[in-house]
Amino acid sequence: MISPQYVTPFVKTNKNDRNDAQAIVEAASRPRMNFVAVKSVEQQDIQAVHRVHQLLVHQRTALINQARGLLGERGVTMAKSPEAFKRAVPRILSACEDEVTSICQSMVLEIMQQIQALEEHIQRAETWLRCS
Repeated sequence: MISPQYVTPFVKTNKNDRNDAQAIVEAASRPRMNFVAVKSVEQQDIQAVHRVHQLLVHQRTALINQARGLLGERGVTMAKSPEAFKRAVPRILSACEDEVTSICQSMVLEIMQQIQALEEHIQRAETWLRCS
């Protein structure tokens, strides 16, 4: 296998399958070409877990930002970290009943449940990574 970054200089015209194949043949015929080792099944699994873990963390961050935005529109602010967010939400929802309506409270609680589910998945992915 050849890394795409080493093939790109050999593509002469528009990118399509035929031109890509010609560029690969040209690159492979070079005597000093660097080839990429094929990953084992275990390496592919670890990479997949890393990718899923990253996706879950991004989803958690998006949910936290959404909840912070909803509360911020009502004048309620809090720290950015997931831990600070989880600590602050119950206190804020009980203390700021004037600024935060029951509908908004329900939405934030729904987001909190989704975050908790994501964190369980994140923990599972981290366990897989530690065991591998």
